[in-house]
Amino acid sequence: MNRLLVIDDDIELCELLADYLEPEGFSVEAVHDGDSGARRAVSGEHALVVLDVMLPGLNGFEVLRRVREKSRIPILMLTARGDDVDRIVGLEMGADDYLAKPFNPRELVARIRAIQRRMQAPPAADPEVAAPKTLAVGDVQLDPGARTATLRGVPVELTSVEFSLLEALLAQAGQIIPREDLVKKVLGRRLSPYDRSIDVHISSLRKKLGHQGPDGDRIKTVRGIGYLYALPTEPTSGSADA
Repeated sequence: MNRLLVIDDDIELCELLADYLEPEGFSVEAVHDGDSGARRAVSGEHALVVLDVMLPGLNGFEVLRRVREKSRIPILMLTARGDDVDRIVGLEMGADDYLAKPFNPRELVARIRAIQRRMQAPPAADPEVAAPKTLAVGDVQLDPGARTATLRGVPVELTSVEFSLLEALLAQAGQIIPREDLVKKVLGRRLSPYDRSIDVHISSLRKKLGHQGPDGDRIKTVRGIGYLYALPTEPTSGSADA
C-alpha cells in the first residue's frame, strides 16, 4: 500500500508534494489541521504519515503522541531547519525519521522508501528456503519474520526503526558496530555531521529494554566509534567433589 497521509497547514506545499509523489507511485491524502490528522492517521488507510511539527492549534508533537497511543504507523516529521530540539523530541516520542524544511522532494522520497524497506515483511516462505531465524540474546528474543520482540517473554512495542536497530545489534551481538554502519543499515542513509538520530533511537531502546541486562550494561556505547550489544556471560562449568 502506497497511500500517504500528509499533515501540514501549508496547502501549497501539500499540493506540490502530491504533484511530485504521485508520479513516484504514491497516493497522497492531505489534511491541514492536527485534529483531523490525528484521526486520519489511525484509520488504517495509510502506509505512512508525513507530519509537520509547526501546526496551528494541535501541534505536531501532540498529534504524534495521540497517534502513538493507538498505532505504530511509520511517521516522518517535518521540522524547521537547524532546530535540533524538535528533531530529538520527535524521535524520542516515537517518530521514525525527520526531514528539515526546506527540503528537496527527492530526499523526501528517499526517506519514505527507506522506511518502507524497513517495514516490508520477508517474501512468502518457499518450502525449500529457510525462514528468517529468530534472534535471541540473553533475555531478549526477536522474530524478524513476524517483526515482534519480547523481553523475558513479554512483548515489547517497538517502532519500525527501533525494531530494525535491535535486529542489527542482536545479529552482531558482542561486536562493535560503527555509528556510520548503523545509520546506513537502519536509516538507509549516510551519517551526516551533527546527526544524532541513531543515538536517540538507541536511548529509546535502552528505556524499553532496560539499561541493564542480566550481565550488566545491555547496549554499550563505545565512545567515538559506535555501539555494542553485550553477550551474556557464559556460565562456569564444573562441579565440586562431595
